[in-house]
Amino acid sequence: MARETVHLVQAYTAGRGQALKSEPAVACATAEDARRKAERLSTLRLGVVAYSASADTEMGDYDESPVILFRSGRLPPPFDEL
Repeated sequence: MARETVHLVQAYTAGRGQALKSEPAVACATAEDARRKAERLSTLRLGVVAYSASADTEMGDYDESPVILFRSGRLPPPFDEL
């Protein structure tokens, strides 16, 4: 299958100690949808990030340099970098 652009929202909650626990990623139809969903979740979760990446979803091969659409709160690497 050819590579396609996917738009994802990843939210994080508190884990043990200072660790973050990731929730299942949510796929969105557009980058704007992902950004809006992340903004809504940002008041309910410890951290949230929306991003777009090039991917071959059948192979599970995702781009290592996603485009960050929105980020808020505590995030793990690489999302915590500016």
